Amino acid sequence: MDINGSRKTLGPIIEIQNLKKYFPLKHSGMWPWSSMNFVKAVDGISFSIQLKEMFGLAGESGCGKSTVGRLILRLIEATSGMVFYKGKEICSLPTSEIRGLRPKMQIVFQDPYASLNPRRTVGDIISDPLVVHTKLSRRERQEKVLEMLEHVGLAKDHYYRYPHEFSGGQRQRIAIGRALILNPDFLVLDEPTSALDVSVQAVIINLILKLKSKLNLSCLFITHDLNLLRFLSDRLAIMYLGEIVELAESKELFEDPLHPYSRALIASIPRPNPIKKSSSKFFLEGEIPSNIDLPSGCRFHTRCPEKLGKKCKTDPPQLIEKDGRWIRCHLYGG
Repeated sequence: MDINGSRKTLGPIIEIQNLKKYFPLKHSGMWPWSSMNFVKAVDGISFSIQLKEMFGLAGESGCGKSTVGRLILRLIEATSGMVFYKGKEICSLPTSEIRGLRPKMQIVFQDPYASLNPRRTVGDIISDPLVVHTKLSRRERQEKVLEMLEHVGLAKDHYYRYPHEFSGGQRQRIAIGRALILNPDFLVLDEPTSALDVSVQAVIINLILKLKSKLNLSCLFITHDLNLLRFLSDRLAIMYLGEIVELAESKELFEDPLHPYSRALIASIPRPNPIKKSSSKFFLEGEIPSNIDLPSGCRFHTRCPEKLGKKCKTDPPQLIEKDGRWIRCHLYGG
């Protein structure tokens, strides 16, 4: 058993090993810099994503989820660690070689209002990747874009319209079409529904699932909405202050969360019947610590109702295997 998962898989498309991203802060002139001079957005995480898998990454805002997605695609450079795409380490590749991998690794950003150029037509926006990465003629590019518009549920006459003429859900369809036009096999979905109305979210999620199945996509779905991941993901990792605290099959994690933070997140999910009392009484107190000045020991101990005293305050727990899943907690020997 390893962190790739317990079930039979087709093999990993993405593997991450001890990945870190520290953002430097402006210093006050004192030298040398200390660890206080960095935001530790991602701090030594490891996991893999299998072929055709929907892998979920969840946690509170600011825990480092979106940074992980950008590091995998090398939209930002890692401080240390390794990312493998189909067995090929990409963090050390020169820019010229990374460009050759771009068609196979794409992203859909959170905000469809900000991710589309308002001065360009939908046809130009979706065809841009074809201009950069292929030698297709203008007519051939147009044909592919029109076909993609149909795939994402838009009309052919939308080709000549501008982003401001569309609703939020339609703009996200345009962003999805742009990401899929090069026929990638790995897709990062960075909270693709959080900026949309609830009524539109279900339509976009169903579209993503339909296209994933049709195009045999492997996906990293980043969100703070655990209800979505209960429905979507095959496996799920929970992040807290730059670290993975629990990783398991989604069904197992929702039915029996082990880490205190996972239990608190799942207990906070709104119930369909709010009148009926919940059996879970697991609540958190206090605020999330700063990821500039991280707590010593376990990073969760300042909010954990089950902390073991001095050990949790002084000794950082390790990510260990427990009954076919992975957990970072001293309660389980971490």
